[in-house]
Amino acid sequence: MYYFRYFLLSVFLCICIKLTAQSEAFTVTVKGKRAPVLLFPGFTCPAEVWDGIIDTLSKKHQCHVFTFAGFGSVPPIEIPWLPKIKEAVSSYISEQELDNPTIIGHSLGGTLGLWIASENNHTFKKIIVIDALASTGAMMMPNFNAESITYDNPYSQQLLKMDEKSFKVMASQMAQGMTLNENKRNLIVKWIIDSDRKTYVHGYTDLLKLDLREDLAKIKTPITILAATEPYGLEMVKQTYAKQYEKLSDYNIKFAKNSAHFIMFDQPAWLIEAINAEL
Repeated sequence: MYYFRYFLLSVFLCICIKLTAQSEAFTVTVKGKRAPVLLFPGFTCPAEVWDGIIDTLSKKHQCHVFTFAGFGSVPPIEIPWLPKIKEAVSSYISEQELDNPTIIGHSLGGTLGLWIASENNHTFKKIIVIDALASTGAMMMPNFNAESITYDNPYSQQLLKMDEKSFKVMASQMAQGMTLNENKRNLIVKWIIDSDRKTYVHGYTDLLKLDLREDLAKIKTPITILAATEPYGLEMVKQTYAKQYEKLSDYNIKFAKNSAHFIMFDQPAWLIEAINAEL
């Protein structure tokens, strides 16, 4: 009986090891079987951001849910942060021998999915981009020039030196526009202030520097974009996405009305229905 119990314990430990994978760049939790789906969270967000849809998705899909270095409980890595994340995820897909997976990415996670797909090192069934752009920097900066963006700039230095109280105030102000769901704003604030400060600053610099607008033409994978309409309104959002994705030949876009950036918090039923329709 002792040896039988020991055998069962060994089997259980092996299963647990298979269900959770880790590299320096991220941790991954795997839930479900069948067709693989990779879920990339947005900037500062841990895997928890997907909690509202994982139970439904994992009934018919094998969900690989990521938390990137410097966020959640995952230790930070050295810069350049985003290129290292991209290379590590690409290696993970190869090492796990994932066959024709689907990528679902929110914000930064959606941009990351587009970046990986543009290199055509893997074959994907589909990429579902949730409120993400091909070039965040181009939307935020007039006369955008990626080469002019450096890690060592006055704004980054200010953020790195900011005390915890001031940083929390800033995070609270940011959260106001990220979701219409007041009950979720404190959670977003927590994720921001719990993030590694250097990752927050330098990782966002990496995102601002990344410009995929021309590289979109290389993507062969079908793309679906799920875009929030608030706080800018439907017409402005349509114009932004049309400009950002001008070079992408094959994509479908759906708009989540009455939703800000975190569609999974503002319109969770709409989001899961839209994802299921694409899968």
